[in-house]
Amino acid sequence: MNKAFVKETDDDDDLDGVESPIPAGTKNYITPAGYQRIKEELLQLIDVDRPEVVRIVHWAASNGDRSENGDYIYGKRRLREIDRRIRFLTKRMDAAEVVDPSAHHGSDQVFFGATVTYENHAREQHTVTIVGIDEIDPLNGKISWVSPVARALTKAHEGDSITLQTPAGMEELEIIEVRYPSPVC
Repeated sequence: MNKAFVKETDDDDDLDGVESPIPAGTKNYITPAGYQRIKEELLQLIDVDRPEVVRIVHWAASNGDRSENGDYIYGKRRLREIDRRIRFLTKRMDAAEVVDPSAHHGSDQVFFGATVTYENHAREQHTVTIVGIDEIDPLNGKISWVSPVARALTKAHEGDSITLQTPAGMEELEIIEVRYPSPVC
């Protein structure tokens, strides 16, 4: 297909237009485990995935006509995706502020990295761990430190009641337990 009919640009910074969930003037807080996962993904892309796609594109390019060569066209597209992800992860790592939650081990006050069990007005208990924006996993109870629940919980103590603004109105939450991981010796 003629390039005139295909939207294909060399400007891969599509993610630059996306608004960052990190509040202006703050750092990208992340746990050591979250930072390690980002680092491992980056190294996988650089050391394994990208060289393999480059090899495929090189082979496909040597086959001749590139305009109808699927391996070449899709390989180049995959290469752009990998490069975009590498740039994104590199920016995230550069902006990251690694915070070890075990520094607060034994504290009953909620800070970044805390695992908090709270109870709502319906007497339902929920347990969440406050993590960085790159580590969220709501199905496993990991919420971002910039989320409304985490912001409401932060700096409260075990036994405190806090107010959370929800779409349905104000909700009272009682903090049942605050835990931090044990320090690694």
